[in-house]
Amino acid sequence: MNRSRSREIFARAKQLMPGGVNSPARAFAAVGGEPIVFARGQGAYLWDVDGNRYIDYICSWGPHILGHAHPPVVEAVERASRNGTSFGAPTEAENTLCELIVDAVPSVERVRLVNSGTEATMSAIRLARGYTGRDAIVKFAGNYHGHVDSLLVAAGSSAATLGVPNSPGVTAGASQDTLILQYNDVAGLEAAFAAHGERIAGVIVEPVVGNMGTVVPTREFLSALRTLTERNGAVLIFDEVMTGFRVAYGGAQSLFGIRPDLTTLGKIVGGGLPVGAYGGRAEIMKHVLPEGKVFQAGTLSGNPLACAAGIATLSELRDDPPYERLEQLSRRLAVGLVAAAGRAGVEHTLARVGSMMTLFFSGEPVRNWPTAAKCDTQAFARFFWGLANRGVYWPCSQFEALFVSAAHTEADIDETISAAQEALAGASHR
Repeated sequence: MNRSRSREIFARAKQLMPGGVNSPARAFAAVGGEPIVFARGQGAYLWDVDGNRYIDYICSWGPHILGHAHPPVVEAVERASRNGTSFGAPTEAENTLCELIVDAVPSVERVRLVNSGTEATMSAIRLARGYTGRDAIVKFAGNYHGHVDSLLVAAGSSAATLGVPNSPGVTAGASQDTLILQYNDVAGLEAAFAAHGERIAGVIVEPVVGNMGTVVPTREFLSALRTLTERNGAVLIFDEVMTGFRVAYGGAQSLFGIRPDLTTLGKIVGGGLPVGAYGGRAEIMKHVLPEGKVFQAGTLSGNPLACAAGIATLSELRDDPPYERLEQLSRRLAVGLVAAAGRAGVEHTLARVGSMMTLFFSGEPVRNWPTAAKCDTQAFARFFWGLANRGVYWPCSQFEALFVSAAHTEADIDETISAAQEALAGASHR
């Protein structure tokens, strides 16, 4: 497959941007080679600058649950843009998007719009500390909550891929109030609260992990999170930036029946435009400025274009829910991948919740970061390029989830499984 134009553009990008990219996951460090540069997307497909078409399973890392350039979303953004792109003042569109979020997400009584998932998690932990008057935050190894200094400790996502659990520039002071535990470890959680319960302001967790690959929580773990935080007066924060409106319309909390105190959102709620949100119990949210004293602000927070895209996306998910179809397509893909890996003799395990999943190159079920770290990342890299050269665009790291969109068809899934069968055969040989 010819990608000469991609190589030319990336060579220029390296002269302009650190590593040639604006986010490290895009650099292909985990799979080798040079990034593919894309020109456009439509539905379930991407086209690169050389004209090659790919079936896309990244969906811009999650937001495009309805597919690329979904007409109602594009039309909504175009209409909004004709009235102005940003006012730095309240708009009715903010109300509409916030109403959709409050109506959908069980734990959210009040919500504040921001510009990214990182801003949402940063604001949520600040609010948890301000509300409780405590300092310590518990997070879990392999969970990623954006590039917030105090949370960029044993992070997942590109930090895990690049083997940088602690970023240079993050001071000991910034991270000293962050307690790191293992995901799905109830005993470790109980021990942390026994030792530090009076210091813990909150616990932040991906209810389904997507940033060390898809890792499914145990029911006991989620129940322990809720019980121990309530018992100790700590705030339970669900980071649903990835799972919100993805695994269910009401997010993972509606799927599992566990109600956190605060929830962070992003990706789908902006319909593909930069957005984030955090919300929860009114008793806690009233502490945010100007009603309370916990500071948070943003010039472009709740901007009309992001609100328009978010409203169009969430309205369609509510009025014409695609979740049953997404489940059928995702199950078809998962079954096909497992069968293909078995035929290729590749050690594997697959984890899936709804339309997000990961094929792990490990025979051991992945429950936490230590088990994820055992995956054969070299075999994954061969698999990635085997798919890319057959017109399938997969996450460029073993430690990222893939996503199915409502724009995918059964034919797309079957073509992907056929490509995966060939790519897996190549991945099993060095």
